[in-house]
Amino acid sequence: MALMKTNNAQQEKFVEMFLLTGSAAKAAEIAGYGSPKQRGYELKNKFKNLIEERQKRMLQDSIPLAINQLITMVQSAESEAVRLNAVKDLLDRGGFKPVDKIEQTVTSIEEKTTEELEKEFKEVTSLLQ
Repeated sequence: MALMKTNNAQQEKFVEMFLLTGSAAKAAEIAGYGSPKQRGYELKNKFKNLIEERQKRMLQDSIPLAINQLITMVQSAESEAVRLNAVKDLLDRGGFKPVDKIEQTVTSIEEKTTEELEKEFKEVTSLLQ
């Protein structure tokens, strides 16, 4: 899918400012549009796909910095709790997240008496009323 582009420098300025501020009205005002609330709303919708694509790219570009920050916290945070959480986060992101164990008990209908099944049926149906 081709990436939508802005048509002029003012629209490009709006998109850039929206990505930095998160406010359509503020971005439209900085880009020099009159009626910034209305124009910001219109431009945000018009360039929705472009904005989302650039947001994803911004996040992807910040991943190395975030990982380096976690490593720094692992190595030099004064608080043991901070270091421990940083280690857990690094391991999780590296694919070493512990498996969540779920205990599941399966009972067979054949093992229950008719009376037990009727009692269970009444309990369940009473919850539905």
